Amino acid sequence: MSTQKIHSVITGTGKYIPKRKITNADFQDTEFYTADARKLDKPGAEITQKFEEITTIAERRYVEDQWVTSDIATFAAREALEDAGADPETLDYIIVAHNFGDVQPGSTRLDIVPSLAARVKHQLGIANPATVAYDVIFGCPGWLQGVIQADYYIRSGDAQKVLVIGAETLSRVYDPHDRDGMLYADGAGATLLEARETEAPVGILAHQSRSDTLVHSGMLFMGHTFKPGEEHKDDLYLKMYGRKLYQYALENVPQAIKACLDKTGIPLSDIKKVLIHQANGKMDEAILVRLYQLYGMEPDSEEVMPMTITWLGNSSVATLPTLYDILMRGEMEGHNLQAGDTIIFASVGAGMHINAAIYRL
Repeated sequence: MSTQKIHSVITGTGKYIPKRKITNADFQDTEFYTADARKLDKPGAEITQKFEEITTIAERRYVEDQWVTSDIATFAAREALEDAGADPETLDYIIVAHNFGDVQPGSTRLDIVPSLAARVKHQLGIANPATVAYDVIFGCPGWLQGVIQADYYIRSGDAQKVLVIGAETLSRVYDPHDRDGMLYADGAGATLLEARETEAPVGILAHQSRSDTLVHSGMLFMGHTFKPGEEHKDDLYLKMYGRKLYQYALENVPQAIKACLDKTGIPLSDIKKVLIHQANGKMDEAILVRLYQLYGMEPDSEEVMPMTITWLGNSSVATLPTLYDILMRGEMEGHNLQAGDTIIFASVGAGMHINAAIYRL
């Protein structure tokens, strides 16, 4: 009697990191205001230095003016398909995670008709009508939620190949007079998941999602600029209650990751890497510490948690697939992944949503 089971395995990865580098020094002449329209009188260098101390972000990448989100999503998708040696016509699903659609430079207007997945499919030149293309709007955890959906399709026998992409251009939707805007960045990452029949458990071993909307749905929202005299304009920008979000993440993300890991019976000591959404460096470090405390352990953060936020900023849905691609290609000194390694993916963001997945290479 066969003991083989269908597993969802990542067979290809790709990314698009914009060439346009924005350092903290580029914000030193910016007029920043608080939510109650008070101008920050501190020198720009002091503001940006404090920002870096809190977030660890020193620079970020902004997309070039000629591209929109669906373009860079396509760039990452092509790289992932090439990495896997896969024919685009054989894809069963294309899932694109984003939150703002194709925002043009100089505008904050969302453009999501048709879906970005449909646009990516068009740009890939796929003629197969059986390749179903749709979007996921799930805050920063969107890419991982797309992966979770892909796993359901594959394990049910409905799909053999699912392309999951996370892409965002947050540089076009933040308020230039809000300090929190320095968090945001642009980028795209893609993964191809395929069905594999094996006896040993590989690929996605477990996943966990939650949506705390009753109390916390308003932590990230769209609002007017903080600059006095312009607050009644029609433009809306990405806003957040940073301190409340920080506390929410510390209280809930470690518990969600533990619930996911406990489903597998794998001890935390067997986890090679913890890949957390790159939202805030200090917050991620605190989340990791609390996770290990739940098991009576202390983490070696530099060893177990690779970080890109210091130089790539927070690119929302693109951070996890970009980080994974960097690791798989051996592009981060001191960090590597090999067959048999078990890792954790985890993310938190607007909703508020949290998800996690355990993955074995």
